[in-house]
Amino acid sequence: MAGRSIRTERPWSLRAFFLQWEWLLALIFVAINVVNSTLSPYYFSVDTFLQTPKNFLDIAFLVLPMTLVIIMGNIDISVGSTVALSAVVMAVSFSAGLPMPLAMALCLLVSTGCGFVNGILMTKFKELSSVIITLATMIIYRGIAYVILEDQASGDFPKWFSAFGWGSIGQVPLILIVFALCAILFGLLLHGTSFGRQVYGIGSNPVASRYSGIKIDSVVMIVEMLTGLMAGFTAIFLTSRMDSTRPNVAQGYELEAIAMVVLGGVSTSGGKGRMAGPLLAVFIIGFLNYGLGLVNIPSQVLLIIIGLLLILSVLVMNVRFQSRHQRSALSPSRSVSGGDRPIEKKGTRRR
Repeated sequence: MAGRSIRTERPWSLRAFFLQWEWLLALIFVAINVVNSTLSPYYFSVDTFLQTPKNFLDIAFLVLPMTLVIIMGNIDISVGSTVALSAVVMAVSFSAGLPMPLAMALCLLVSTGCGFVNGILMTKFKELSSVIITLATMIIYRGIAYVILEDQASGDFPKWFSAFGWGSIGQVPLILIVFALCAILFGLLLHGTSFGRQVYGIGSNPVASRYSGIKIDSVVMIVEMLTGLMAGFTAIFLTSRMDSTRPNVAQGYELEAIAMVVLGGVSTSGGKGRMAGPLLAVFIIGFLNYGLGLVNIPSQVLLIIIGLLLILSVLVMNVRFQSRHQRSALSPSRSVSGGDRPIEKKGTRRR
């Protein structure tokens, strides 16, 4: 008896491949660089593409875990305050006599602890949304930073510490190398491991994921702790670039990180998105800001452009989802191989 074949994978399509959102982001990135090269004859050079990322890659460390958070269906608006608190703790501990390497380790420990607290609250108080929880911790973490340092600045770091923000290995900036390694690790984690599939599953249907055996609380805890850890990296590189820190640093970083993730094509409803999109969005916004600086355009204009790009991304995602949903509704859900009998309806008797 011939078996019934059920098609579970969508056939590969060249048209669908080139209509992915990441290709449009790549075209936007190329267009931005073409415009920037017309604004300055010295723009288009290897040195520009290697040195410019020093100015914006510190926030890019937040984009990596934020992609996992949003794919999982949550959101974390406390990352900016986590950066501020961990940076303040690092600076104050160094001023108190702690060696700088240990102060940096303490910075990562504090930031990871902040992520741990967020994860505990999300898993223990499921009736509260992640927005409410991280809004509360955003206020608490920033408040603790002000209690520790008040409205003062702390700095006087060793000279070698500035190499994290401004140093290079050969011609390649150190921050670019570290970010590339982190991006590869997060990309493999999301797209190449069972943990990444669990993140997608939770974002698509948390109830079905729980009944399928996924330990949702453990996944949430790990993602939130990774978010805190990357906030610690941001604190180190940001403090190194500024050569000092204050309790009000990294204000607005959470919104910028979320904007980059959404612009990268990650759905805010969860379950959809890829790591490549947010990575492209980081460099689009970074080089767009650099181009605006070439012609002395106020930074507020960048906010307007980012807002328009976000609206465009949401519209494109909705159109793609609706067209895909219509095609799936019109096409049969099963493909039956030749020679198979038609599927019988429930309750009918075969004669």
